[in-house]
Amino acid sequence: MAKIVLLNGPNLNLLGQREPELYGSHSLADIVALMQGFASDCGHQLTHLQSNAEHDLVDAVQQAGADGVDYIIINPAAFTHTSIVLRDALLAVAIPFVEVHLTNIQAREDFRQQSYFSDVAMGVVSGFGADSYLLGLQAIINNLDITDNSSSC
Repeated sequence: MAKIVLLNGPNLNLLGQREPELYGSHSLADIVALMQGFASDCGHQLTHLQSNAEHDLVDAVQQAGADGVDYIIINPAAFTHTSIVLRDALLAVAIPFVEVHLTNIQAREDFRQQSYFSDVAMGVVSGFGADSYLLGLQAIINNLDITDNSSSC
């Protein structure tokens, strides 16, 4: 069983009500429930934290290192374009992570096209709405299946 942490950055607590034409109608609670159910069905544990505060996310990354977490899925939200400290925390714990975004950040405003995480992530999934999260989780599970020769979930 792999331990996976899902981290969500600022304003993602407003999903479902914040610009639904851009971010979709699913709430963060809907996405987390779907992710936890899928992880559990595949025999893995997924925990979640959303915070509007950068230091809470840094603390969560550092705690993940101390707790022996196997993978992180992170939607840094606006911190994608600004947070060197969160990038440094991810590098310090050396836990493989997948960066996810609801929208295709490469097709957005110029300032949103720069990510401080993409070049050190094991992969990036963006532009598929709530499915971006599930695709990121599926990629992690596929990676686990390859490394331990188990069957795919």
